[in-house]
Amino acid sequence: MLVVAFAASPAAADPSAGPSGDLSGGLSSDPAAPCDTPVTHRVAQVQGAGDATPLAGRTVRVEGVVTADFQRSDQLSGFFLQDPRPDSDPLTSEGLFAYARDTFKDVNVGDRVLVTGRAVEYNGWTELSPVTAVDVCGTGSVAAQPYRLPSDGLEPVENMLLTFPQPLTVSDHYNLGRYGEVTLSSQGRLFQPTDRPGVDAARNARRSLLVDDGSNRENPAVLPPIVRGGDVARGVTGVLGYGFGKYRLQPTEPIDYKDANPRPPRPFPVIGNVKVASFNTLNWFTTLGSRGAGNAEEQRRQLAKLVAALKGIDADAVALMEVENNGQTALQALVDAVNAEVGAGTYAALAHPYPGTDAIQVGLIYKPARLTPVGAPAASEDPVFSRPPLIQTFRRAGGGQPFTLLVNHLKSKGSCPSGGPDADQGDGQSCWNPTRVAQAKALLGLIEERDLPGPIVLGDLNAYGEEDPIGTLEAGGLTSVTKRFVPAHLRYSYLFDGLAGELDHAMVGRQLLKRVTSATIWHINADEPRVRDYNLEYNPPGLYRPDAYRSSDHDPLVIGLTLPGGR
Repeated sequence: MLVVAFAASPAAADPSAGPSGDLSGGLSSDPAAPCDTPVTHRVAQVQGAGDATPLAGRTVRVEGVVTADFQRSDQLSGFFLQDPRPDSDPLTSEGLFAYARDTFKDVNVGDRVLVTGRAVEYNGWTELSPVTAVDVCGTGSVAAQPYRLPSDGLEPVENMLLTFPQPLTVSDHYNLGRYGEVTLSSQGRLFQPTDRPGVDAARNARRSLLVDDGSNRENPAVLPPIVRGGDVARGVTGVLGYGFGKYRLQPTEPIDYKDANPRPPRPFPVIGNVKVASFNTLNWFTTLGSRGAGNAEEQRRQLAKLVAALKGIDADAVALMEVENNGQTALQALVDAVNAEVGAGTYAALAHPYPGTDAIQVGLIYKPARLTPVGAPAASEDPVFSRPPLIQTFRRAGGGQPFTLLVNHLKSKGSCPSGGPDADQGDGQSCWNPTRVAQAKALLGLIEERDLPGPIVLGDLNAYGEEDPIGTLEAGGLTSVTKRFVPAHLRYSYLFDGLAGELDHAMVGRQLLKRVTSATIWHINADEPRVRDYNLEYNPPGLYRPDAYRSSDHDPLVIGLTLPGGR
């Protein structure tokens, strides 16, 4: 291939002087002088000032410097080029993606190239495809353009080399192991708009940046750094591509993440003489191949993590969600495994008198040496509950003030109906919201009708902190202990679609509220990427540890009570 100095290229003299139409008749066919074939358009002209190229379907020839090379078939099958001399329009990007695959292997970062190809808008991504000629005509350089979030719109810098000088926080890592993706955000992590006041969905989007790995492979053998939610990176640099409906920064330099949210080895100590907790086990099943573990090895790994979590929680009573509804089998297997670690008889499991017909049930385990049940376990047979609550009153061993746990797992936000009041109303609360409100009202009715002493409604309520079901419970006289005791930046238990929020709650009646002395959320799951869980099918084997981290997808909630009487 002929290589000449860039200054000798006719395109360098006036890159915008070429014909504005098709290439036919405008380019030399002399293969001995490819760098003498002039450009037809500047990169900015191909990009245009709108969301799509104004030259769609037309063959163009452009000139630029290669800023990133992802030509392998297991990568993006192309390279990025950028015009080093921006035009005067801030709405037009200076970068393009050339879908060139392995055909042009001589291209390297820093090459000055003339590229011929058809301008297309591929699912929202402006690119050249197919590329029919790539001529290397010297070398050059393009400095990464400093860019700050929140963004006013990324289209004007699509395909360009960018650097983000500000600190960016890890807000999502759900697809880190599967697709090499991490979402970063400016001004701290992102929260659900319905979880707390002052959160705006549009601003969340403007604060966000999806960082990809330059690969099109699922479950890549080499993963990006395994980060926790809340970790921070500064000086992130890469080229901004697009795909699957999102702008994607493909790093051109390794990202240096700082451990700004270290793993807590145990829950923050709560104050009191009784410790109560809530924990969603994420489908603890003893029946293989249904939910939860798919085989005996996964089950062993899952159980080890759940035991480590329960040991770390070390509560006097633990409300459990997503336990297999197979009588006492799954619940007792979990208790036996915990007791094998902490001592025989340390925990006992209550039998749910009416667990319902759902595949999962709620459960309750407690320490007989610390708490004494008052009466038998109770439940509600109200058909509004697909997973009936479990109700149990306790006293401290030796007597004292009673309190009542109402263990719940309200209707989930998934499997939405297509119509009716329970369909998604577009208000941020997802579907089944009226059903969850009805369930919240039924819980208030149970407390009043049965005159339950010291009620604590706790569990996975599948509603964020400012949604209608929580408002219903608050209007009925219950108070969120996490809103009172947990600082706002730490008040989350779940991560969905890159947004943190609190689905797991403890709501306390007026009688007991003055006895609640502390509360904490142990962040062992929501901040951990799922690639660290017990599953075998996608996770690199070296990542697994039999510890509490990513034992579930929900963080456990721990409450401290100071009750008079007992021992």
